[in-house]
Amino acid sequence: MQLNHYIDHTVLKPTTLVADVEKICDEARQHGFAAVCVPPPFVKTAKQLLTGSPVKIGTVIGFPFGYSAIEAKIAETVLAIIDGADEVDMVINLIALKNNDWQYLANEINHVMQVVKSKSKVIKIIIESGLLTDDEIVKCCELYGAAGIDYLKTSTGYAEKGATPEAVKLMRLHLPAHVQVKASGGIRSYEFAVSLVKAGATRLGCSSGVAIVQQQETYSTGY
Repeated sequence: MQLNHYIDHTVLKPTTLVADVEKICDEARQHGFAAVCVPPPFVKTAKQLLTGSPVKIGTVIGFPFGYSAIEAKIAETVLAIIDGADEVDMVINLIALKNNDWQYLANEINHVMQVVKSKSKVIKIIIESGLLTDDEIVKCCELYGAAGIDYLKTSTGYAEKGATPEAVKLMRLHLPAHVQVKASGGIRSYEFAVSLVKAGATRLGCSSGVAIVQQQETYSTGY
């Protein structure tokens, strides 16, 4: 299992520096990570730094709380794509979910999907699984699976509880085969990363990607 191909190398802190983005882009190119995920203002920078590389450029929409208006999420998505994003990770409106307003969520994803798919980009939907019941996770799988998204993603990394193998397994069980699972939130070790992949994740969003692949090298050499 080559974990580097699963990793979205991430820096999303509110105090992100240009130097941070330069560092993760260099590391992503060096280690062959799947993508980098950077704050929206740094999409152009990452695109320039990774020109000629197979590493994808990702950013976040409605991050981290998800309660931006639908119009705001559409505008963020349009701007991200114009700036060069290949993939967008959008936080759902958790207020709507917790108030059982599934029609709002359906309306939200349908509008954003039109923008993303018209440009043949990838969309990952963040449901913040650590804040949801199993029933709510299953309902998300049904709604977003039917919408035709590319990935359902566990977490922003800002909630108290991040990714778990149990949540990933539940998502994988209830999603259509064409929808992949991205695990994120608290992934800092090789062992935990492997457990999430074995549970069904095909992407791992983490800021500890370099440490994880270095741990993998240690395991593979037996030292």
